[in-house]
Amino acid sequence: MQSLERLIRTIPDYPKAGIMFRDITTLLGDAKGLKKAIQAMSEPYGDEKIDAVAGIEARGFILGGAIADRLACGFIPIRKKGKLPWKTIGQEYALEYGVDIIEMHEDAVGKGQRILIVDDLIATGGTAEAAVKLIRRSGGDVVGATFIVDLPELGGIKRLASTASKPRAGRVRGH
Repeated sequence: MQSLERLIRTIPDYPKAGIMFRDITTLLGDAKGLKKAIQAMSEPYGDEKIDAVAGIEARGFILGGAIADRLACGFIPIRKKGKLPWKTIGQEYALEYGVDIIEMHEDAVGKGQRILIVDDLIATGGTAEAAVKLIRRSGGDVVGATFIVDLPELGGIKRLASTASKPRAGRVRGH
């Protein structure tokens, strides 16, 4: 996994002072690195019955689409409020300075469907936790979650594990 680590650029003080932003666009631009990341994110779920991957906007779309293809299942976009064209359900989550909302189509998840959540990074876990709540409200079962970057000092994996009915938040690496 060290080869993936070198492909992720860290940008200090972005978007504000004190933040170390993990930029995966450098990983996405490297064909071998991208393939290795998709393989590592998919592999723990290869023997699971997964009905769909739920990718969180925006980098979760890129990774989630590839993972859905690899797992031979559907893809569900989870977007910021107001970005989806059909009837939606939303879930609030806390930001450092306020609240935001993510949404998905109200008919995106059927009762009992097994869903894998995908995003590029987990920090505090607020967005991933909101995705879990959306999927559950629709009757879906969250099988797990996978991320390229985990910032363990912010407690996101631990938070997500306490929320998920079957906690198994996998990650390619911490950074």
